[in-house]
Amino acid sequence: MTEKEKMDKGMLYNPNKDKELLTYLKKCKQLCYKFNKISPLKINSQKKLIKKIIGKTKSNFYISSPFFCDYGFNIEIGENFFSNYNCVILDAAKVTFGDNVLIAPNCGFYTSGHPINIEERISGSEFAYPIHIGNNVWIGANVKVLPGVTIGDNSIIGAGSVVNKNIPSNVIAAGNPCKVIREITRDNTRNEN
Repeated sequence: MTEKEKMDKGMLYNPNKDKELLTYLKKCKQLCYKFNKISPLKINSQKKLIKKIIGKTKSNFYISSPFFCDYGFNIEIGENFFSNYNCVILDAAKVTFGDNVLIAPNCGFYTSGHPINIEERISGSEFAYPIHIGNNVWIGANVKVLPGVTIGDNSIIGAGSVVNKNIPSNVIAAGNPCKVIREITRDNTRNEN
């Protein structure tokens, strides 16, 4: 079994021992570098290049530079996706974003992690578990989403949160670790801090 096959199955793998993975990483880093050097006034050029980086997009989206990811092909974004400055997606496993997702500055989505066992960790082994962000989700500034997390539809994640467990639909959640604060109901008629 190749290291990429192990990666795709959520097993421990070593990206430094697989020429195929190293080639993908180098190609993606180069494309991200080019994307981040394009003038923000050249929206069509940015959009054209990001479509070469990201595995699946819909027609209406915007990603502010700088933007960074590992492979790109494991990322899927929905319609009306918006990502603000300095988004980092470590996409060794699938990272899917639904429609109408808003991401504030300095957010990270990390599918990759390292084993607790010292020998395995220092050998360069890692694992990757998918992340899924539902429809109509708003993610505040400086949020970090860890491996294997799902955030349900219509939820809001407060700024500075570290999301290490699944968050259900229709809630406001925040903190480190991120926890549900309250449900979002139809009675919510005004903005709250």
